[in-house]
Amino acid sequence: MDLVALQNSLDNLSFAVLLVTMLLYWSGMAFPRIPYLPALGTAGMAIANLSIASLLGARWIEAGYFPLSNLYESLFFIAWGLTATHLLAEYLSRSRWVGAVASPVAMGITAFAALSLPDTMQVAEPLVPALQSNWLMMHVSVMLLSYACLMVGSLLAIAFLIVTRGQAVSLAGSSYGNGNRRQTPLNQMETVSDLPAVQFSSNGSAIAERSQGVTTLERIALETTPTWSPETLSLAQVLDNISYRMIGLGFPLLTIGIIAGGVWANEAWGSYWSWDPKETWALIAWLVFAAYLHARITKGWQGRRPAILAAAGFCVVWVCYMGVNLLGKGLHSYGWFF
Repeated sequence: MDLVALQNSLDNLSFAVLLVTMLLYWSGMAFPRIPYLPALGTAGMAIANLSIASLLGARWIEAGYFPLSNLYESLFFIAWGLTATHLLAEYLSRSRWVGAVASPVAMGITAFAALSLPDTMQVAEPLVPALQSNWLMMHVSVMLLSYACLMVGSLLAIAFLIVTRGQAVSLAGSSYGNGNRRQTPLNQMETVSDLPAVQFSSNGSAIAERSQGVTTLERIALETTPTWSPETLSLAQVLDNISYRMIGLGFPLLTIGIIAGGVWANEAWGSYWSWDPKETWALIAWLVFAAYLHARITKGWQGRRPAILAAAGFCVVWVCYMGVNLLGKGLHSYGWFF
């Protein structure tokens, strides 16, 4: 069997399947009354996942090492991680939004790897001495899987901001666990009975008692608070919760990957930490998502504020993964642009 020809066919197939999958998910969002579109999208994502796994397996057999040594291989590995994480998130949420936001990113990654990279960067080459280590599989695979989980979690946070149009919304669940409802701010209360009855005496002091009808303060609060349908609130809660879970899965992987990278760096370069651009941005990504989890677990944040932090984390992950290799040269530049 010609493994090189098989790889060329599989990378183009993966791109084509993900393109069709993206269109199916977007069509399902535009035409929600067509029931089979989300199922077809899920099937397409599963086919793409298997195609990419077959491509990586064929490359592993051909090259004799785990395919994570250059940009082409790492792009397809992270695309495989994205499709796998997407399937998990979609299974947990049963929401079309997962595929609508994740499939374009996976499709864009495969398109860039299969169609934009020069042929010389797609060829498997012998490993440089620094990469001839068992730590290659341990460190790089865990880091890329963590990126995939963090990207999906961040994309769901962005979807939350889109669904709620960036407005504050009171969710029934919380970061402490489902079923808990924290005290709701005035501008997020859902019914008139939840609002405090406030009137003012002749000298301007507030009196905490209700008279007839709705007070001016209550009327202002009701007029300025967005009216959310039960469906929107339910969807927002699902997106917020699954985003939290995916980031909670990706953060330990990121931590393990950074620790493994430090051990490998000590073996290869004689130092656990060299403040290489890749190392620095990996630390920044770790701090951003550590702040996200701290705010949710310790402070009980949910909704818009942690979603904005996760959206910023999406950009940081991409800078860590590709940006530092495009903007500068460091110890992690094997097989990249510069």
